[in-house]
Amino acid sequence: MEGRQEGILDDTQELTTENMPENQPGDQPEAELMGQPEKTPENTASNEPEQESEVSADGRDETPAENHEASSLVSHTGTNMQNEPEDVRNQEPDEQLHQRKPRSRKSQKQEKKQQRKVKKAEKQKKPDNSKGLWKYIKIIFRSMFKVLKVTFMTLFIICVIALVAVLGIGAYKVYPMYLEYKTQVEGIVEASTPDTFRLQEASFIYDANGEVLAKLTGDEDSSYLTYDEIPEYAVNAFIAIEDRTFWDNSGIDIKGIFRVAINYFKTEGEEKHGASTITQQLARNRFLTREVSIERKAKEMLIAMDLTKKYTKKQIMEFYINDISFANTYYGLQAAARGYFGVDANDLSLSQIAYLCAIPNSPSYYNPYKHPENAIKRRDKILGDMKDMGFITEKEYSQALEETINVQRMKTPMRNYETTYAIDCAIRYLMRMDGFDFKYGFQDKSEYLEYKDRYEEVYNQERDNLYTGGYTIYTSLEPDKQRILQESVDSVLTFDEAVAENGIFALQGAATVIDNSTNRVVAIVGGRSQDTDTYTLNRAFQSFRQPGSTIKPLIVYAPALENGYKSTTMVKNIKVQDAKQKDAVVKDLPGDMMTLRTAVEKSRNGVAWYVYDDITPELGMSYLTQMRFDNIVPDDYYPASALGGFTYGATTEEMAGAYSALADSGRYKEPTCIVKMLDNEGNNVFEEYPVIQVYQENTANVMTDILKGVISRGTAASMGWRSSIEAAGKTGTTNSSKDGWFCGMTPYYTISVWVGYDQPKMLSNLYGATYPASIWKKTMEQLVEGLEPASFTEPGPETGIGDGSQYLPGRDDDELLSDGYTVGDFRKDHALADAAQELIDQMRKSGSGAKKQFKAEAQALINQITGDTLRNRMTGILNSSGSNGTGAQAPPPVLPPAELPSQEEAPPETVPSGPGSDTGSPGKQNVPQGPAAEIIE
Repeated sequence: MEGRQEGILDDTQELTTENMPENQPGDQPEAELMGQPEKTPENTASNEPEQESEVSADGRDETPAENHEASSLVSHTGTNMQNEPEDVRNQEPDEQLHQRKPRSRKSQKQEKKQQRKVKKAEKQKKPDNSKGLWKYIKIIFRSMFKVLKVTFMTLFIICVIALVAVLGIGAYKVYPMYLEYKTQVEGIVEASTPDTFRLQEASFIYDANGEVLAKLTGDEDSSYLTYDEIPEYAVNAFIAIEDRTFWDNSGIDIKGIFRVAINYFKTEGEEKHGASTITQQLARNRFLTREVSIERKAKEMLIAMDLTKKYTKKQIMEFYINDISFANTYYGLQAAARGYFGVDANDLSLSQIAYLCAIPNSPSYYNPYKHPENAIKRRDKILGDMKDMGFITEKEYSQALEETINVQRMKTPMRNYETTYAIDCAIRYLMRMDGFDFKYGFQDKSEYLEYKDRYEEVYNQERDNLYTGGYTIYTSLEPDKQRILQESVDSVLTFDEAVAENGIFALQGAATVIDNSTNRVVAIVGGRSQDTDTYTLNRAFQSFRQPGSTIKPLIVYAPALENGYKSTTMVKNIKVQDAKQKDAVVKDLPGDMMTLRTAVEKSRNGVAWYVYDDITPELGMSYLTQMRFDNIVPDDYYPASALGGFTYGATTEEMAGAYSALADSGRYKEPTCIVKMLDNEGNNVFEEYPVIQVYQENTANVMTDILKGVISRGTAASMGWRSSIEAAGKTGTTNSSKDGWFCGMTPYYTISVWVGYDQPKMLSNLYGATYPASIWKKTMEQLVEGLEPASFTEPGPETGIGDGSQYLPGRDDDELLSDGYTVGDFRKDHALADAAQELIDQMRKSGSGAKKQFKAEAQALINQITGDTLRNRMTGILNSSGSNGTGAQAPPPVLPPAELPSQEEAPPETVPSGPGSDTGSPGKQNVPQGPAAEIIE
């Protein structure tokens, strides 16, 4: 490849003693300095100890020093004099003859000593035989080393797995675990081919009718680079920042792992740097999930070692650079070069290459569009590392640092609202499938922020997986219902055509429809229809807005019904401003008395604050976390949340899911549109989300019954719902009419609607009962057209009313008192009579304005009494009490009413600390508004 550094051999070039560069003493081997490609036994001299070259890596003969010494000694002796002592060999012949006389004992000892020296020299001067023997010795030692190396690597991986023992698994299980992992990964690499790493399979999403909604894929054909097409700077950048031992390691970096482990323990877990080699990253990306576990890490290491055995280092580097994510659905260096800079990879500057090579380490954290400053910092580090390793000069380093990075505008393909939602559902399910731990409650702000960072990182990883994993996704999204919902949003908001600076309509709306029979989303709209090439935010699941009074049934009244309240409980409508005063004791504040049912129908803020203070924000908010509300922060545990004053808020998808739970007798199922999800081998990997009983059945049924009154005679009565199919719902409006909501349901469908501006501002006449309710009604009427009349499940006796067990004690509920009338019926009737009598007593004490409401509530209870005698008597009591208005005692019922618990026994008030602000979720538009905002209704 043009521009490569000299001194790096091609795969076909033979390395010999003639062409091998020599190193001076103390020089670093060239492979380390230059990032030299892998050398094989066939074409290069190896750095691996098991190969049998007689030439060292620096071109020097490897003959042992002992052989050199022996050769030197032989060259200085004659073969005919080898057995003569040195003093004899140096004498003339006559002198030799003269000395053959009897020798003294001393001279004999000297002669024997000299002979031993000669014999020793003789043993050392046999080069041919000893050289052959040395060769075999080397072969034996190298074979032993090879076996020891494999054994060591095996033991090392076992040691890594042994960390599981620290987590509570017995050490005796470690070796079997290793064998199991090794068995699982065997054959994975063997079955692979270079095409395995080149192929990116498209994923397809289908609607409920089987029509293709979207094809998700990367541009792999035109973006793949062979090794020779990859800029040398890019290869060296990844070597410098990711894996400095790449050209020499066996797929894993043992020193690096120990270094990270030591730093981890030294810093008590503060430093959590990874030690994954480039080969390990390739193994994880291509063959494994992203689950954080010892099991996955062990498999990753085993696969990396197998990859190193099968493929050359150049091939592994090629696979890696084309496989990794550069954020924003750009896969591979070529796609990133075109996407961010509009040029091919070979036309990138050094600075641009370093900038791009910064991204794959954490695509979410180094995302050029979201966190460009982070990417710049890592670019600078990469350039510094490249300079330190000799890959670039000081001048190149300085010039690259000074270069300004200009990333071009993001080109996001236009997708309709149902498609973007289906993609989000699929990504979140892949996160769940790979073991991501979703959290919905946090101890403090730091825990929340740490979780959101992790969420964003994994979300982006799974998005890459979706676009390249070859999934087939079938959804519940119905085109006809989608069209109805979109047309309803468009037609109601058509009066305001003003556009914002980005060309998008300023006034927006969003809505979500859930089929109550399946708890699946069948239609979703994230904004108004508009002809534009600009990406449109899907506000239905990406925008969090303050929900106003629509939150009251979920965190105030339904929880209260489960904790001693009932629809007829008299509650106090205090002044919210008084409650906000420092050291205010809410339960002691003055206020008008009314039933809980009336407070919901009229959306009285004072009552919501009063009841929420009684049950505590901690209890109320716990229902939202059970229902997977995604952006609840610690500062939302505050009295203002009773009125919908959240730091960020909720989405129409979340609110529709919660109201659907009320319609389904308290059973919650996380909203999704996924029906079936097949992997690239045709296996269905989708498992239904669990159903959670968030509210008790009767609690949900009573709450739904109360919400029916909102539509028939409460804040939504002006909507004019006229149908044989019952409807229930709640309006919501935030201060200055910045957000308008309506959330409601029939037995068939639940719809949540939001209307407002992306940047909150006042809109005159925006209330929950106006534009949002109009969209809801227009949509619901069409969805239920032609369906059978339907009613919600009738509530049973409310918690707190009593079961009448004090009546006819000792008798069986099934015992007949008369034809079809049992002891159980008698007890239920008298419990209702008790509750009605309490209302009648309150009515007598109230002014004329409240008498009518008390009478209506009491009449509703009396109508539920099945026994004619008791019902008629209670009706007479009610009528006489309402007509004379004197406060005189009416005749008692058949049996005295049961005593009811006093409101003074309620739990002590709890007021958490004030609000703050936090950041939001990936792909979500969070608009911090602060819970201190006033809520209109």
